[in-house]
Parts: sequence; structure tokens; C-alpha cells
Amino acid sequence: MEENKRNLVDEEAKASLEIWRYLFGFADISAAKCAIDLKVPEALENNPSSEPMTLAELSSATSTSQSHLHRIMRFLVHLGLFKEVPTRDSLATGYTNTPLSRPISSPVNGLVPPFDAVHGKELWSFAKDNPRHSELINEAMACEARRVVPLVAGACHGLFDGVATVVDVGGGTGDTMAILVKEFPWIKGINFDLPHVVEVVQVLDNVENVGGDMFDSIPACDAVFIKSVLHDWGDEYCIKILKNCKEALPPKTGKVLIVEPVVGEKKKTMIMEERDEKLGYVRLALDMIMMVHTSTCKERTLKEWDFVIKEAGFARYEVRDIDDVQWVIIAYPS
Repeated sequence: MEENKRNLVDEEAKASLEIWRYLFGFADISAAKCAIDLKVPEALENNPSSEPMTLAELSSATSTSQSHLHRIMRFLVHLGLFKEVPTRDSLATGYTNTPLSRPISSPVNGLVPPFDAVHGKELWSFAKDNPRHSELINEAMACEARRVVPLVAGACHGLFDGVATVVDVGGGTGDTMAILVKEFPWIKGINFDLPHVVEVVQVLDNVENVGGDMFDSIPACDAVFIKSVLHDWGDEYCIKILKNCKEALPPKTGKVLIVEPVVGEKKKTMIMEERDEKLGYVRLALDMIMMVHTSTCKERTLKEWDFVIKEAGFARYEVRDIDDVQWVIIAYPS
């Protein structure tokens, strides 16, 4: 009984701390943005003496009030964005960048994306050369597939009528195709991804694992399923991928099911307003995450989806809300 009481007290204490985090969590990014706008990382990186900068030096370099800057830097040091160290003469405290702050201005100034700056290569090359990181990406995508693909199947059941072959572009471990062939047993599934991905994935009944590059070509099929892939690429590459999807399809009966967030869209009814608001936040938060990984990847608004789909040559499309972070966009060649 006493142990149960202690556990309850501990849980309540943790909850009370988490409430503050939820209330003031916006301060993290706000303070970080302030440092970016003031060009604090650049000032520290480009200090002529190559020494830690004192508060007075940093204030002068950024034309900022010392008292305000001190409070901002104190907070960001606590978050690990910057580091506080003694100066060489130990008479004052100085500030330096950390691996986290050094590339932080990249998205704003259009320089090397933070991930590239930290790891020396872009995300997908890094994953190819680091099997454990590639495994983490695949595990995350598999987890997402198990959660969202059944929702898609329920909302788009009729779209698979008369469809014999479906290619999952960027299918990773094959979890998406495993769900689809179980839900629609008449289809043959093709799990299509980079060779280093598919060579280590599971063997599934009625699913063929095919290695290749979606920028070159996509296996011929009746329907393409592409989930959480297009947001990894800027418009030019996104259009190229969609064009290859279109070329893989029969022109009159083919279709592409795009499973991605649609930013800024709201339901026409107020019944699920609170849930919709939270999902909207998640889509925007995901967009921030995407911005960190590459300079061009992003979550798209419906207007932005309209642009890339039409530029890829599709005649029409429809959008289905599945009451999730993800939406389903069905694009038709004709």
C-alpha cells in the first residue's frame, strides 16, 4: 500500500513538471529563433581571436542590450544550445557554440542543412553508410505504417477494386505491403526501395522486394502507394518522383495514393475541433523537423500539393481526410 502511494506521488510530481513544459515549451524555440535572428552563432564562430566571447563582446557584436542578452544566453546554455566557459585569463565568463548551435543558422541563410553540417553528408548517404541509422529510419517508418496504413485501407477500400499490382515506393521493411495484401488479398505487392534497404528486409507472402532508385524508374503496376516519402524532397525532386510514378501506371486506370500531411486544412464541422487543432500542431511541428534535416524538404499545403501534382502531369486528384496527421491524396493520370 505504501509503495502504491509513493508511486502515485511520484507520478503526480512528474505530471506537475510536465505541465510547465507544456505551458512554456514555446520558449525553447522562441529563444533559439532570437539567437538566430541576432546571428549569435555566427558571431561566436567568427570571433577574430578564436576565443570564447564575453557577454560584453557578444553584446557589441550583435548590437544587443547586455541585460537582455545575458538572460537569453543563460536560458540557451541551460538547454545546451551554447556553452559557458571561462576566458583565457579566467577573469570573465565566455560563450562558445556547441555542435547543436554551430549549424543552426543554416536554414535561415540557405547554407548547408544542419544534418549535413554535423555529419558531413546528407541524410540518405549517411543512412547508407551507417546501417544502424538506416535501421532506425526503417523501424520508425514501419511503426508509422502499422499505425496509419489500416486507416488508409479503411478510407480507400474501393480504390483497390480491380487493382492487380501495387508498388509501395520507399516501402522500407515491407510492413505497408504486408498490411495491404492482407486487407486486399487479390493484389500482388511490390515493396520498392533502395537496394541496401530491401536486401535485409523480411520475405512476405505475395510481396516481392525490389531494389532500385525512384529517381530512375518505378516498377510497372496498376497503383502506386507512396507514404512519407515526398515530404523528404523539394518540389523539383518531388515532381520527378511523381512523373516516374505516372509512367509506371496504365494511363486510363492507374492511380497514385499519396499519404502525407496537408498543412493548414481544417474540417468543415466543429465536432472534432480540438483534435483537429492538435493534429494541425503536429503537422507544423513535423515541418520544423523536416527543415532541420534538409534545406528543401517540407510538409505541404493543399496549394503546394496542387502545384507538384499538376506539374508532374496528373489530370486530376482528390483528397481524403482519415482523421490523422496524414491525409490521402489520390492522383489520376487521366
